Amino acid sequence: MTESFHRSGEYENPYEGQQQAPVNPEWPPPPAYAPAPAPKKRNRGPVALLAAVAIVAAAIGGGTAYGIQELTGNDTVASSSTSTNVVPSAQKGTVAGVAKAVSPSIVEISADSNAGSATGSGVIITSGGEVVTNNHVVSGASQIKVTTSDGKSYSAKIVGTDSKKDLALIKLENAAGLKAATLGDSSGLQVGDQVVAIGSPEGLSGTVTSGIISALDRDVTVPTDEDQGQQSPQGDGWPFEFGGRQFNGDTGSDTTTYKALQTDASLNPGNSGGALIDMNGNIIGINSAMYSPTGAASSSSDAGSVGLGFAIPINTVKADLAKLRAGSTD
Repeated sequence: MTESFHRSGEYENPYEGQQQAPVNPEWPPPPAYAPAPAPKKRNRGPVALLAAVAIVAAAIGGGTAYGIQELTGNDTVASSSTSTNVVPSAQKGTVAGVAKAVSPSIVEISADSNAGSATGSGVIITSGGEVVTNNHVVSGASQIKVTTSDGKSYSAKIVGTDSKKDLALIKLENAAGLKAATLGDSSGLQVGDQVVAIGSPEGLSGTVTSGIISALDRDVTVPTDEDQGQQSPQGDGWPFEFGGRQFNGDTGSDTTTYKALQTDASLNPGNSGGALIDMNGNIIGINSAMYSPTGAASSSSDAGSVGLGFAIPINTVKADLAKLRAGSTD
């Protein structure tokens, strides 16, 4: 049997027979492995900057679309998806929140022509004063006056009209810094979605009502004749046809039919051209017609909302905007 013993200050060499460097017991033992290299400093260039911008944009939410509009010019329309929230978070999903956020973007329109006087509503779509309304509100008008929610009055000129879609684009003269509405996406709407309507029924500017989307893709027929679009005090006003029947007066011989959103939000004469809005504050329709049980012999003052209103989907408006800006009068 082999024995081994160690004197003080010596150590056993496990690799007996191999040449080893002398070891001083006062030296620290060598590390078991090489130390890891120091981590490299990460690049905080453009990628990091883009990430920061994305985070800020997400935090801003609905304000992003409006901010982009202001930075890119007065003629840029703010458009959004259904998730954009124009309403402050503290009032999200409330009628009061929608009204406060969107009312400054809704105007009252008074149009005079040889056929009479029309009172309707419109939606500001650019800070420079472009306003979308119904063709039948301004058709044939020789003079147009627009009043904003803060009481300021402007003269306006027709830029373009599309009688087949009952749409018109007008431009306020010498206007700047107006609060433009954000145009939403009507393709994602569902029956039962809550909505808010803002307009000037019977000249009562800034009137707010609420309801739901009652139906989608309703065929609504409205007049394209200039004299049918004007509401005189003795006229029948806001005529339209639905389901083969005429309402609120004779639609005349020259008509157009379009797919409309149906809503039970209360609409009355004067709401025409105003906004139908989702609960995030996005414009999802332009109010255009209402059902009333009054007959052709009744005056427009006798007509009232019974919960059947119709609006042109905002995607139809967005698709037609370039044509309206080009001055189309088809």
